[in-house]
Amino acid sequence: MLFTFAFTHLGGQDKGASGSADNTLTEKEKKDGWKLLFDGKTSSGWMNAKTKNFPPNGWEIKEGCLIVSPSTRSEGGGGDIVTTGKFRNFELSVDFKYTPGANSGIKYFVDTERDNGQYASIGCEYQILDDKLHPDAREGISGNRTLAGLYDLIPPKPKKDNGPDQWNTATIIVNGSHVRHLLNGGVTVEYDRGTKAWKDLVAASKFKKIPGFGENVEGRILLQDHGNVVAFKNIKIREIK
Repeated sequence: MLFTFAFTHLGGQDKGASGSADNTLTEKEKKDGWKLLFDGKTSSGWMNAKTKNFPPNGWEIKEGCLIVSPSTRSEGGGGDIVTTGKFRNFELSVDFKYTPGANSGIKYFVDTERDNGQYASIGCEYQILDDKLHPDAREGISGNRTLAGLYDLIPPKPKKDNGPDQWNTATIIVNGSHVRHLLNGGVTVEYDRGTKAWKDLVAASKFKKIPGFGENVEGRILLQDHGNVVAFKNIKIREIK
């Protein structure tokens, strides 16, 4: 069952975690190398993972938020969207708000060109989920499909979820083979790609038939359209040299 709700207030003019206005960078953030991936007003820098164009419907930009909007979807609209740029070593920060019962995700190391686009929406996934209402939370192994986990691979450590219709902050840090997930400042997942332990995890997952899953040197960032209303803002990235 899909749960679709409308946000009564998106809070597009609220202050971000850095204390600055939404979808802006402080002078310190600029000095530290942060760049915005969403300007709060346009779809610049984003495209559908398969068509390479921003979808004409199914997503909307409203009150400074980039929103999965299933109720507006028609033929040719919606679907997962990815960054036009590719990233290798980085720290990504995204504020997200999920509606009750919603499912979505932030994927990274997505290769939209591999095998003629066969894996255009495949990548390591920071799961976004209402753990209390969505059935996925009770599937998988030991909670490895719950909020802030590495989807179908690693369950999250104890976490602070602000709940549905509230803003949370997801952070993904990639430095070489080492990866960390954080939710609202607390580490929820930590792993190393390419190791025997990693390969064993993949072999026991739904990704086992994808050669080299999760071992791309670089890739795009993806926001998932799973058919539920989810909003994103303050999407920014700092490349790690």
